[in-house]
This record gives sequence, structure tokens and C-alpha cells, in this order.
Amino acid sequence: MEIQFDIEFKESAPKYVQIINSLLQAISKGKLKRGDKIPSINQLSEEFLLSRDTVEKAYKHMIKDGVLISVRGKGYFINRVDVENTTRVLLVMNKISNYKKQVYNAFVEQVGKNVNVDLHIHHSNINIFKNLIKNSIGEYDHYVVMPHFYEKNEEAIEILKLLPPEKLILLDKDIDFPGKKHSCVYQNFEKDIVEALNEAESLLKAYSKLILIFPTIIPYPKEIVKGFRIFCIQQEIEHEIIYDFQETNVVTEQAAYIVVEENDLVELIKKCRQQALDVGKDVGIISYNETPLKEILLNGITTISTDHEQMGRTAANLIINGEQAFVKNPFTLTIRKSL
Repeated sequence: MEIQFDIEFKESAPKYVQIINSLLQAISKGKLKRGDKIPSINQLSEEFLLSRDTVEKAYKHMIKDGVLISVRGKGYFINRVDVENTTRVLLVMNKISNYKKQVYNAFVEQVGKNVNVDLHIHHSNINIFKNLIKNSIGEYDHYVVMPHFYEKNEEAIEILKLLPPEKLILLDKDIDFPGKKHSCVYQNFEKDIVEALNEAESLLKAYSKLILIFPTIIPYPKEIVKGFRIFCIQQEIEHEIIYDFQETNVVTEQAAYIVVEENDLVELIKKCRQQALDVGKDVGIISYNETPLKEILLNGITTISTDHEQMGRTAANLIINGEQAFVKNPFTLTIRKSL
């Protein structure tokens, strides 16, 4: 069979990616049409002196995207030709949670159907992250990464340097990345909590003490703790930090609690009920991260929260518009009956 497309191999990208790009280019130029048969894996590998595994990997990717179809006993055929605007995005998050799902759903909806988004989770594990990035180099048009690492942050930066900065968008957290040539949609965890608590200052001063419940089993940015301390010192408020709320903890009457993790929020509310404490009167509660449930729980839980959906939309718009920018995501205080 005559080869209907050319491949000019370069060192800048994996060969299987270049096979994909060559096929897509041939389709977009009309050299290959829907229903056309393309060379078999063996034919292509022999023609371009490639390993069979390399060609097979390229074909599998294109089958996954619906561009190719494999017909048993007959070969590979072009299945769709609407490939001109296809963009590939690697979205790497540190974990899956309700809030991260909001970011993901908003991002995918905003970029639209012509963008393929592959989601991977690194679990704040530097080895998983390293393998994800190294295996994806040259495969994607954009890399959107949540760089939440609580150890080996410098190693994470070195790994990110492997990616073209103009294709990189850091999400949720900014890090000290040389050159600042990438894009970023971020929270300022330290400054955000200070500003939110200042907004609630008059309500907080009705309580004798301010207590932050901060988890250590599930990692969160330590800048939250720093910002909490700064606010309390500036306002001369007695304060305490409890690391991981336990069943043995006793709720302090006339204290206002700031709760980061939702499991700790549940335990705190249970303890208040056990001690017959009225939330919003005997005890104040501020919870991190807005959810619909917090609007109705205990007649409304006061929250401090970034806008997770807006974060996803902003990152998507940077890709859609071909822009590079640093954008601070909105962070708001929503006052309800719990304070």
C-alpha cells in the first residue's frame, strides 16, 4: 500500500506523537478522507524504520480519540475528519475532592468539545508526578498542573522545568518558578485568610478566642496557618491551633472555630451537640470551601472560599484565547447563622 502521508521526525517530540500529528495533518489537508484505509502497523514500521510498539501506540491513541477505527481482519481506517481544532490538554491535580471536581467540570465545559482533556492525579507524590510529566512531554498542547507538594518542592520545580513554559498553567497555587514565563491561576492562601477574617472582625470579636482546626493527615497549604496567626496577632485576639480534631477534644465555649477539613467540621458539630452548645451563639464556626450543603446545615454555615468554578473557567480561557497571565482567583467570605 502506498503511504498517503509524510513523517519528518524531529528530536523535540516522541515519535508516536509525530506519527499522530502527521496523520492529523494529512486528514486536515484532505489527503486522507473518512473511510480511507491507512498502512498496517507492520507496513508503517518497515517504511519509516520504526519499532512496531511505537506505531501501535500512535494508532491506539487515535482510536481512543475516534480518529481511527480498527476492523478485524481488514486493517485501520479513517473514522472522522473533524480534527483541525483538536487540542490536547493534560490536567494534573493533587487529589480528587468535591472542590477539585468543580474546577475540573468548569474547565472541561469552558474549553469545549474540540479540546481533549486527560485528567491525572499525583497525590502530592513526587515520584508519581515525575513519571506523569516525563511520559507526557511533547504529547500535549497545554499542561495544567496543581503543584501542591508539601515535601520536595524544589524537585517538583525541576520537573516542571522539563515542560515548555508557554504551554504550562499552574493552577490553585503559585510556586517560586524561575522566569515567570508560565501562566498561573492561583489562591494566595496566606493573604486570603487574613482579608476574609478582617472582613468578619466585628463578629469574631464577640468571641473570647479564635481556634483554627488544621489537618495534618490530609495535607493543606501551611500558608493558611501563617495567615491565621498574622490576623490574630494584628487584632490582638487570643488564639490556638488544633492539629487534627479528635473525639477526645472538648469544644471551648465562647470560641470561634475555623475548620479547614470537612471531616473535622462534622466532628466539631457533633461535639457541640453533645455539649449542648448553640452554634452561632455559644460557639462560632467558619468553614473552608463553599458547598450547597453549608447553605442549609445548622441554618447556614459561614464559609471562606475561593471560587472553584471560576478557577476552572479562567484557566480554560487562557487556553482558548492563547493568553499568558497570572490571575488571582476570587476569595470570598459568606456570613451565615453559624457566626
